[in-house]
Amino acid sequence: MRKICKTGEINTTGEVNSKSTQRNTGCANNESAKRNKGCVNSKSQKGKTSNLRLFLLIITIIFLTNNIVFVHAANPASINDYIWDFQKETKCECVSAVTVTGKGIEYYGDENALYQIGSMTKAFTGLAVLKIINEGFIDEDDSVSELLPGFSAFYDSKPVEITVGQLLSQTSGYTNKEKDYPAASEDMSLAEWVGSITGKELSSKPGEKYAYSNVNYNLLGAIIERVSGKSYEEYMYEEILIPLGLNDTYVGKPDDEGRIVSGKRAGYRRAFKYDIQVFEGRIPAGYFYSNTSDMARWMLIWLGEADIPEEYTILINTVKKRLKGTGDYYSGWELFEGGVIGHSGGTSNYSSRMVFSDDGKTGVCVLTDMNVAASTDGLCNGIFRLITEGNADRIPTDVWTVFDIVFSILSLIGIIMIVVEINLKKRSIILVLGAAALILLLTVCIVMPAVFGAGLGEIMFIWAPYSFSGGIIILAFVVIAAVISIFIKRKNENRKKTG
Repeated sequence: MRKICKTGEINTTGEVNSKSTQRNTGCANNESAKRNKGCVNSKSQKGKTSNLRLFLLIITIIFLTNNIVFVHAANPASINDYIWDFQKETKCECVSAVTVTGKGIEYYGDENALYQIGSMTKAFTGLAVLKIINEGFIDEDDSVSELLPGFSAFYDSKPVEITVGQLLSQTSGYTNKEKDYPAASEDMSLAEWVGSITGKELSSKPGEKYAYSNVNYNLLGAIIERVSGKSYEEYMYEEILIPLGLNDTYVGKPDDEGRIVSGKRAGYRRAFKYDIQVFEGRIPAGYFYSNTSDMARWMLIWLGEADIPEEYTILINTVKKRLKGTGDYYSGWELFEGGVIGHSGGTSNYSSRMVFSDDGKTGVCVLTDMNVAASTDGLCNGIFRLITEGNADRIPTDVWTVFDIVFSILSLIGIIMIVVEINLKKRSIILVLGAAALILLLTVCIVMPAVFGAGLGEIMFIWAPYSFSGGIIILAFVVIAAVISIFIKRKNENRKKTG
């Protein structure tokens, strides 16, 4: 069995076949005509033009040979081929996957390598809360303000109560818009973060509308701390991970960093190592680390195929009973068509997904080293279909992959525009190029924060591919180059007039 941990680059070369064409310049063939008509055929002019063409040709060749997008074929021959196609499309360097079927467990890639599992963490936090509920310490109908003194929330400028059950089912009224509900900063504990989030206006009345939000599960983490008298980390190890035999799952970043697969960030159709800090106040919603070996056991636990204490079996059955219809969400799990249960995870440098079904006792988990959540979801779902139905759909292209392609092209165009502006004599064309770049730059800077609900700086420097920030910077230089070029040409024209 081969390891699926390799570079996702496509070593494809492209050839550019160009034919030079001679154009009629309208210049007379005799020397006197050349002098009288002002036709310039100097070696320096030819050299300058040739250098410009060569420069643009080199940039184009480099771009074409490194930015080919692989189109996935449906119904791959094997899971290994499917994963390899995924890597070529996304540029993910490392992928670890595991399947659980009636035939046993099968691993693809390194089953011991540790990845950040993102929002798949929520199922662990949810299980811990259900344990506390089952032990009688709290109730689903208890309000958060009762359990976390000083906490408050408002809707339509009026105080409202949020219950534990609404946090578990993502119906509290919070959303995932970072601008409205900021996550914990580096120096914040969970309790301190709760103090920073209190008093916020909700986007909907509690209990009325589903809206996925990390706020809900970080609040549940704070409730675990408050009720148990232990830190979130201590409680999770002592009451969840160790009793369930999940010895390779970690609350936050593990000390043994040598086993961690480095997270990556895309940029210009390549993968770059990209590490981020894990903040204490964000862990309950999305910052566990684990490997496919432990994730296989986690699936077996939820499929009722692992030997665990009876009290945990009761909790697991409670969750399944609450997931009644397609789209239902409860305790870190969502119910999909056909009775499939699952959840995805995505941070700025990792993505993951798990799906399983009691029908056939089948499950799949995929862990990857880059934030390409939609493609990772498609890979996991496709593998599940391969082992249950024998066929798979095309893997969807992630939004950040699209951005990487678009802004890689935009960066190339921007560089060409800068070169043209520097060498062009007509100010009107330079003005058009600069104005077009400025309009595009302003559009991106205004639209992106509105679409993603985050600040432009956060999108540029944390989430989006490097090509996004590179493209914006290059657009800015196009504008600057246009202004400087117009200024210099105008100054030179004035000198000629006065000289």
